[in-house]
Amino acid sequence: MTSKVYMADLRASFKDNMMTKITRLLEAAGIAEGIRPHSLTAIKLHFGEEGNASFIRPILVRPVVDLIHKLEGKAFVTDTNTLYVGSRSDAVKHLETATRHGFNFPVLNAPVLIADGLIGNSVHSIDVDLMHFQEVKIASEIVNADAMVVMSHFKGHELPGFGGALKNLGMGCAGREGKLAQHANISPKVTRKRCVGCGQCLEWCPAQAISIDQESGKAVIDNEPCIGCGECILICPQGAINVRWTETGSIFQEKMIEYAYGACAGKRERCFFINFVIQVSPACDCYNHNDMPVVADIGILASKDPVALDQACADLVVAAPGLPGSALGDELAPGCDKFKVLYPEIDWHLQLAYAEKIGLGSCSYELEKV
Repeated sequence: MTSKVYMADLRASFKDNMMTKITRLLEAAGIAEGIRPHSLTAIKLHFGEEGNASFIRPILVRPVVDLIHKLEGKAFVTDTNTLYVGSRSDAVKHLETATRHGFNFPVLNAPVLIADGLIGNSVHSIDVDLMHFQEVKIASEIVNADAMVVMSHFKGHELPGFGGALKNLGMGCAGREGKLAQHANISPKVTRKRCVGCGQCLEWCPAQAISIDQESGKAVIDNEPCIGCGECILICPQGAINVRWTETGSIFQEKMIEYAYGACAGKRERCFFINFVIQVSPACDCYNHNDMPVVADIGILASKDPVALDQACADLVVAAPGLPGSALGDELAPGCDKFKVLYPEIDWHLQLAYAEKIGLGSCSYELEKV
């Protein structure tokens, strides 16, 4: 089945700017059919790691809020805490970072919530019965929302090749335990040279899977009882506990897609997706920096189908000429697979093919300019 994807270029005039185009795109995608009066509507996005400047600007979120209000919905802007320790690893730091980046009520006209709670463990288990997971751990306020608008900065990514709507759903809507389950197939690891044996991780571990080795005085994680919640990563004051980045690219993509499937559960027809193919950086906005774009700004695209949307965005980036001086090096020709140049070991088509296989959307699309 072919899905509709709507696109707006970046040409502007005094009668038509980016804000009006965002509204028009979502209206074309059928948002009026999904936002009911009093619907609690999550606007899911990425507030950007501190030091990064390629995330979606908060003033571009305002027209989405205004449209939801016009449809008599109740909008809130949200993201989940990160698995790694950074400027968004707990709700306090996360909200501070969001505020510094301009995501606050005066700009948005909507409250900002962290969907998985103070430390990333406020989740609901959602049954999916798929290849890797029988159930997935989705942030509570994503589950509790009646509808969702997923706003994604389209860019390269070292694990799935690129990050768009599907990654924002799968990784971005998972709690800490879910993020860890996608990234790794075993427990976190202790960096022994950083560990001082303070014991805070022992007190925090809900599975009693951590002990202090009597000879070395260092923390040790027992893989057998470890439930993979990832809370020890956050609680360690020395930053000595980290993710084991062991999952292969293909399996990671499948796991991410299964989480994306779970994030939409119960409201698939009330989820809408908008991708900003602007400042297409080679890596994720989770870094504390952003490299120069690999292609010139292309436009904004929207759809009810996240698979078709990501496929269309990827095709547009591949078709565009690369920018000299970027991470692409000399591989700049239109039609050159930019993501394959950036991450030669990753086949980014896998995430789209698996999402189509499990019924999350279609790789076949019709692009309509609005």
